[in-house]
Amino acid sequence: MVKAVRIFFLSTLLVLTVDCRNGRTVSAPETVEGLIELNDSISLGLAHLTTERITLPAPEGYSNNVLLTCFKGRYYCMWQHSGRDEDSPDTQVLFSTSTDTHSWTKPEILSGADARTFSSPGGWIQRGDSLSAVINRIRAYGRKGGEAWYVTTDGERGWGVPGRILMADGSPLDGIFEQDPLTLPSGRTIGAAHFGDELDVCPLYTDAPSGLSGWKKAAFPKGEGKPLEPSQYLSKDGSIVMLFRDQMSSFRKLFSVSRDDGMSWSASALTGIPDSRSKQCAGNLPDGRAFMVWNPSADKSRRHLAIAVSEDGVRFNRAWLIAGPSELPPQRKEGKYKTQGYNYPKASVLGGDLWISLSVNKEDVTLFRISLDDLADCVFR
Repeated sequence: MVKAVRIFFLSTLLVLTVDCRNGRTVSAPETVEGLIELNDSISLGLAHLTTERITLPAPEGYSNNVLLTCFKGRYYCMWQHSGRDEDSPDTQVLFSTSTDTHSWTKPEILSGADARTFSSPGGWIQRGDSLSAVINRIRAYGRKGGEAWYVTTDGERGWGVPGRILMADGSPLDGIFEQDPLTLPSGRTIGAAHFGDELDVCPLYTDAPSGLSGWKKAAFPKGEGKPLEPSQYLSKDGSIVMLFRDQMSSFRKLFSVSRDDGMSWSASALTGIPDSRSKQCAGNLPDGRAFMVWNPSADKSRRHLAIAVSEDGVRFNRAWLIAGPSELPPQRKEGKYKTQGYNYPKASVLGGDLWISLSVNKEDVTLFRISLDDLADCVFR
């Protein structure tokens, strides 16, 4: 059982949760009071960041789960695409590359669909002279769930033969791998996957240098909400914070903390951070500050895209609007689960800038480039 007590401290609502297995207390990440003004339908009360916005050439239809990385001076972008509907049996993973982020190659199929499964992106894993794209092969019919695969390139000879991502006992990882693997200062890589018919999330870790094998399930006791689609960052005290969407429609983020390099985690607990119940992302800037990019909302609206920054990984006291409703184009075609707005943002520091990849209206494959200097020039609240 997880006990939660909420107390007011100055202008910050601080949520304390007690992990009853060891009695330790962890502090929930929080936005300070008044930072996000949900009643402001235009800007959420936030200053608008100056960004560069790039739309990649992509086939018409459904596009989502956009992931960007840079390898050997070339940008690689992959995303999920289908003719009309989300997670339909024709869903495949496309990719495109660029040397300057403005001129992109014609999209090609990285992983297709077959009679049993369809494909969805699971993340990038880069090691030395190799770049691996993690691909989830998701069951198209019947039971939910899927399998984690990968394909690797050296950047010169194309993609190799697909292989299975392996658990520590050598068995295949039969789960849907999430999109934010993080390599810790110790060299360990952590991530998460969804397992079983109920898509129960579990943090994972591996010490294998490749990041493609040796995965182990971390201890993760049941807590509040229905945690899904996590991302993670390092806090100032050295602990790892994992953020989740809450599928139980609390419209707040869930969180969990690890203090042993990802081997065990506190039970999931609610924060006070407003969230549209969408996939979000979090990470660390080069100076160590934590950031999160998400759709602040009290309902399912994804019409605002914001970024917040914290010095310690707990108290997020600076935030900006990246894009809002006035910049949304009309949706061109209808489709199952084709949500209007800024969908499933993923952020990476590449080439001295913060790049955010996402889908606009689940149609347009879109990149936002933010200067790191702009994130330093801000006002505390």
